[in-house]
Amino acid sequence: MEHLRQLRSAVPDEVVIAALRKGLRDRANLVVAEAARTIAALRLPALIPDLLASFGVLFDDVLKTDPKCWGKMAIVQALTAMDYDQSPPFVRGLSHIQMEPVWGGKEDSAAQLRAHCALALVQCSDIRRVEILRLLVAAMTDPEDPVRAEAVRAIAQLGGDDGALLLRLKAGIGDARPLVLGQVFDSLIALESEIGVRFVGDYLSSSSAEVRDEAALSLGASRRADAVSLLTETWHKTASGEFGGVVLRALSSSRHPAAIDFLLDLVRKGSGRECAAALAALESVECSDEIRSQIETAKRQRG
Repeated sequence: MEHLRQLRSAVPDEVVIAALRKGLRDRANLVVAEAARTIAALRLPALIPDLLASFGVLFDDVLKTDPKCWGKMAIVQALTAMDYDQSPPFVRGLSHIQMEPVWGGKEDSAAQLRAHCALALVQCSDIRRVEILRLLVAAMTDPEDPVRAEAVRAIAQLGGDDGALLLRLKAGIGDARPLVLGQVFDSLIALESEIGVRFVGDYLSSSSAEVRDEAALSLGASRRADAVSLLTETWHKTASGEFGGVVLRALSSSRHPAAIDFLLDLVRKGSGRECAAALAALESVECSDEIRSQIETAKRQRG
């Protein structure tokens, strides 16, 4: 494995190619994975047929040939890195479930594999868009969080009104994990701009604290002026509650000048609690030297 890693800085001559092919045929899936990573690092499209052949072998007697899916995952990542645009390996990986014994029962070790395959479908040219969307809609119902999140990201990367409508439906249905819903909100803002901001803004008044938090953080992450305006309006309504602190953190994470000015104004003129919350929000993200200087100035002005 160390030898395969060292080959990443080598000139890909016949000796190197032969070593990588041998690695892909190794009985140990960790060696196969290392060979695939080196092929990706060297960008050797001539070895794509070898990657595909090894990928197929790793589906035979999976608990022996590829425990934890390390080999299959590395091959999918290598194919993706080299812009491989044929769907069969990704479609196969997306449907693969690999239950392996763990303490107290069994666990699916193929979740990350399915997640990577979902995202890889976006670059495929041999399959119709509607077929990709069908596969991704199914992936959005996967029991594993990473698969659902990457399916959302993939739909966002496909773009289009149909993709945005699917994500709106997912937002309305909800998800057991706030992280996935946050990805939906991020994607809708990226796809629909101002309309997406308004849509996500409606969730700032959700009855679920987790949904409210994700909506606020997504609006902040967008770094849009209209999102900052929505967040400041929301803070004035919820300043006394726990959600008010989340809104301030979202404003701080936006790094938008209007958001920073709003927080600095709270430091200068707000109540003691508001000043402390604004400072905590500003300190929760990495600030530039200029913003740090503004924070110190606002503290002195308050004093």
